[in-house]
Amino acid sequence: MINRALIAIAIAAGFSAPALAVDASVCVTSPAAIRNAATTAQPEQAKKALRLAAVGEKLCDAGGRSEANKKFAAAAKALGTDLAALTTTTASVQ
Repeated sequence: MINRALIAIAIAAGFSAPALAVDASVCVTSPAAIRNAATTAQPEQAKKALRLAAVGEKLCDAGGRSEANKKFAAAAKALGTDLAALTTTTASVQ
């Protein structure tokens, strides 16, 4: 009985993995949002964020959207915000 419960938990965890998949638009919207936010940031913060965004773009070009998303999130954090807030603001302005 315990084995069945463990198997059920493992199967449920396996099905929830696609929910963590990175949206394909992250490679388009995130760099633009970071560049936009960097224009009003302190110079050192902007420099770090733009460097991380550039690495993220290269990862996108190489097909690593998940890793790129991590770099974009780090860039947003360097600007004192989070990626969701940046991309939501950019999407509502357009």
